[in-house]
Amino acid sequence: MKITKLELFKVKPRWLFLKIETDEGISGWGEPIIEGRPNTVKAAVEELSEYLIGKDPMKIEDHFQVLYRSGFYRGGPVLTSALSGIEQALWDIKGKFYNAPVYDLLGGACRNKVEVYSWIGGDRPSGVTEAAKQKVKEGFTAIKMNATDELHYIDSYSKVEQAVERISSIREALGFDLKIGLDFHGRVHKAMAKVLVKELEPFKPMFIEEPVLPENIEALRDIVPHTTIPIATGERLYTRWDFKKVLADGYVDIIQPDLSHTGGILEARKIASMAEAYDMAVAPHCPLGPICLAASLQLDACTPNAFIQEQSLDIHYNKGGDLLDYVKDPDVFKYKNGYVEIPNGSGLGIDIDEEKVRMAAEEGHNWKPPFWRLEDGSVAER
Repeated sequence: MKITKLELFKVKPRWLFLKIETDEGISGWGEPIIEGRPNTVKAAVEELSEYLIGKDPMKIEDHFQVLYRSGFYRGGPVLTSALSGIEQALWDIKGKFYNAPVYDLLGGACRNKVEVYSWIGGDRPSGVTEAAKQKVKEGFTAIKMNATDELHYIDSYSKVEQAVERISSIREALGFDLKIGLDFHGRVHKAMAKVLVKELEPFKPMFIEEPVLPENIEALRDIVPHTTIPIATGERLYTRWDFKKVLADGYVDIIQPDLSHTGGILEARKIASMAEAYDMAVAPHCPLGPICLAASLQLDACTPNAFIQEQSLDIHYNKGGDLLDYVKDPDVFKYKNGYVEIPNGSGLGIDIDEEKVRMAAEEGHNWKPPFWRLEDGSVAER
């Protein structure tokens, strides 16, 4: 079997899909994307495709090694996101060839379902209590929201109190059974992060995500002594080499590799195994589309230390398209009592509606992330 064609589709709300075809009629789907940079990743995939045409799609590890190591400059969001989508599609092909889900090819399932959480509140969090109530009515047992809006290096304590009030109001309305993830989104600098984690502790968040930017990861050593809340990070770390120091330092409790950014399914499985050796949990990052979610669920199925899965249904980014729009059977992601069953179909376990994808790609998208400035005119982290 040989790879004959790689085709890319830019579809709303902000996604890039990849289809890899073979000469035996088996095709696979992947999701190579950097949010807000689809054309950049598209160009990278097209460049990498020059090597892949005519190759055996089953040699996934070898293709990863060649595509990652053959360039003098390695890693980073562009190259590993391109590589991630390619790798997902190759696993989809391999699973279809053997008529098995990907997790069966990675050692088999150790669970049949995984808990999921739902986003509420938007980029600048608001209306979170009513949104949380609605998610509980829909059957979710866990939610995530941004903890704050933008903050300066040193900022007003009124913003700290606003963050406390938001989670306090949810706890007052819904109690402590609901799991609440708080995403600092890298928009909080070290000094304010130390204040926030201490003030938020009484409300027992499930985790605090990206308390500081990944480039300031050493600041975690100064933040951890101020809290017992589990610390999560990893959506902007690429391959096991980026995760190596985070794991060894021991300040993080939960790693969040994104399977459309970190290098794909097998790379994330290797990262998860490293984390298991350090007694750390895994919660794959996935505010993206159905292909990335399907790949993440394949990882969750065979990863003992995976405990919860992000998913993007109704997320505030999804304007003009949503998670279920491009799958033939929406029930594949049917959430029940806060969980989703692991798809057990061959490959990634989902059937992409190619006709809808092609129609959507005719329009495409030009999604850009919000850009913020602080009151003094300086650029804010977002």
